Amino acid sequence: MSGTLRKKARRNLDEPETNTEEMPAVQPFDIDNPSSDVEIYAKEVLASLIADNLPPTPNNFSLYFDRLLEDKSENLRRQIHSMLELEESNDDENTIALEQNLKQGFLSIKSILGVTANLYKNMALMNKILEKRKEELSSSPDAKEALSVIGVLEGDVSKLNSILKTQSSKMKDIYDETATIVKTVENETIFDNKFGVYNKRYLLTKIEQEISLITEFKHKSSLMMIELDGTLKKSVKNDKAIVLMTRTIARLLLKTSRRSDIVAHYGGGVFSMLLKHTDLDNAKRAAIRLSELVSNSNFFLADREIQLKISIGITNIDSNYSVEEIVVSALDGIAKAYEDKKTDYAVSLR
Repeated sequence: MSGTLRKKARRNLDEPETNTEEMPAVQPFDIDNPSSDVEIYAKEVLASLIADNLPPTPNNFSLYFDRLLEDKSENLRRQIHSMLELEESNDDENTIALEQNLKQGFLSIKSILGVTANLYKNMALMNKILEKRKEELSSSPDAKEALSVIGVLEGDVSKLNSILKTQSSKMKDIYDETATIVKTVENETIFDNKFGVYNKRYLLTKIEQEISLITEFKHKSSLMMIELDGTLKKSVKNDKAIVLMTRTIARLLLKTSRRSDIVAHYGGGVFSMLLKHTDLDNAKRAAIRLSELVSNSNFFLADREIQLKISIGITNIDSNYSVEEIVVSALDGIAKAYEDKKTDYAVSLR
């Protein structure tokens, strides 16, 4: 379409101007008289931000835009989600893709080094075979010419082996340098390759940022810690199956989360969801929704059908406490959830 617009503009410049009629002015957006459901909703989001004494920055507007949408009609949610899909652009996703490509490149270099090492071993084996054949021929008086040829061949193989050894050593140095670079990058990564969500480092950074924002603007946010139910893990007794079930939980977390939520792997199969601008009541609603989604998902292990189950700990983000204290509080919630057999979640406050 942009190409068509350029052609029209060029043609209008070349042709004599025959139409002096003025183009109608584009009417600005009238915030007091919105003309569509989306505009009405945008005005409501802005009003909510102002009512909560939050600055209407793009980030805050996006957070409230997602949060308030949960209570709207299915038709409006579908309409807005279709619009968001068209304009979706996420720098974090680009960073994640870059991290994955970098790690894949490092694995390729590692594979090349492995092939080179095997080639070097084979050349060493060839030297041993030549020595053995030379000893066998030396016992025969009619093998002088053969011995001479083998001696020349042995020298050639030795030279080739020496060259290969030097090149292998250089490649190892390159590999070590690459490993150091990758290790440095890994210390700054934000993505957990195993489960396809953010990693612990990114999570803790975001919690710390949220504490600073709460200190300044006094809004409420919550943290959930989620893990595969301990009783279920004990009944399965299959490490590979537990990993597959845990990956399924990760996918369901992403499915149920809002765009503004941070879904991360805290470690050891424990996941976390940072719910920005979400009080404890709404966090409980999110936990119930997530628990129902998981319980309606079945996992097949050989001929056995297993109903998935999770345990959730919930806490609030309080600016009076450190990141570690907040995380520990949410983890304590998981322990409380195990004690209450009637529910899959529990709230833990310091």
